[in-house]
Amino acid sequence: MIALAKKNQRLEKRFDSLRKLNRAGLVTFITAGDPNLQTALEIMKGLPRAGSDVIELGMPFTDPMADGPSIQAAGLRALAAGQTMGGTLNMVRSFRNGDQETPVILMGYYNPIYSYGVDSFLVDAMEAGVDGLIVVDLPPEEDDELCLPARAAGLHFIRLATPTTDDGRLPIVLRNASGFLYYVSMTGITGVGVVGADSVSSAVKRLRAHTDLPIAVGFGIRTPEQAEAIARHADAAVVGSALVDQVTDGIAEGRDPVKAVLSLTSDLASGVHQARSRGLA
Repeated sequence: MIALAKKNQRLEKRFDSLRKLNRAGLVTFITAGDPNLQTALEIMKGLPRAGSDVIELGMPFTDPMADGPSIQAAGLRALAAGQTMGGTLNMVRSFRNGDQETPVILMGYYNPIYSYGVDSFLVDAMEAGVDGLIVVDLPPEEDDELCLPARAAGLHFIRLATPTTDDGRLPIVLRNASGFLYYVSMTGITGVGVVGADSVSSAVKRLRAHTDLPIAVGFGIRTPEQAEAIARHADAAVVGSALVDQVTDGIAEGRDPVKAVLSLTSDLASGVHQARSRGLA
């Protein structure tokens, strides 16, 4: 395992703070530039005030293999509105003008990074204020491609584990991981199916035997009640498709997508932040 260059420690500080508060965190996913840059930036800036502890910012891509219909549609809307990788990094820069504390993770696929140029991307991402990367189509066997350069530059490289990641595979997955471990709670694509709290509880216990990294659980969390149930066991609950759907529905119904996303975020945060105290009641 290589050492991570300590350019900033926003992600470590956030999870340390959550531990001291004895509560889980809420990780929120939105797609950069969806439905347009101005609206997406307004949503992003409002997420911390609504209760988001960590922001995952999706990098739009034409061929997202792991994303369900909601996030696929969001990516296509963003691309149609002119979103580029440069625009995504500018979103982070604009966000950082008013928020130096909330961790921002870029999530997506390798192709847009490769097209941008890996070296240029890492320099620009660090300068913009990005804290880490989740790149779903680069397995540990390809760590030389992006993971190791990213970590050397000071960016966390966050790995995914799934229900099919067995104890033999986990050490390989975790070898160069940092920041937190993202547990995909079900097989399949995002936004489809419902996550079960009991299965998550046993999975988190198994994962903790292999790593000291915080464990965030996502895929299938859509309601405050589901998020609360997951937050009793995991270090963070990740919600994406349900928030993206608020953009889709807001546009279709003539409602303000910003208010819709932030309202649901506030409800999710209330459940997540009180999950453990309610669980003891």
